[in-house]
Amino acid sequence: MKYMGQLVVALLAFSAVVLMMAPAGAEAATCDALQLSPCAGAIVGNAAPTAVCCSRMKAQRPCMCQYARDPNLKQYVNSPNGKKVLAACKVPVPSC
Repeated sequence: MKYMGQLVVALLAFSAVVLMMAPAGAEAATCDALQLSPCAGAIVGNAAPTAVCCSRMKAQRPCMCQYARDPNLKQYVNSPNGKKVLAACKVPVPSC
């Protein structure tokens, strides 16, 4: 549970930073790390990714390199569980 809380805080912080730095165009606002919150149990725990998690993971695929470079999120993207979730959802591990 402790890690789940840390993930949620990191996702909220990251989302706020992205929204503040994003240009006015709608395309820049499509990366929203909070959309991956259904994956938290699988990334920080041993739960299997749900269909909702995989759907969101696929929708956020273009943002994975951005998340992998973010100091608050890279530990989740690059973690063994993060990579397992990507693989289970058939989303390629980003090579940034």
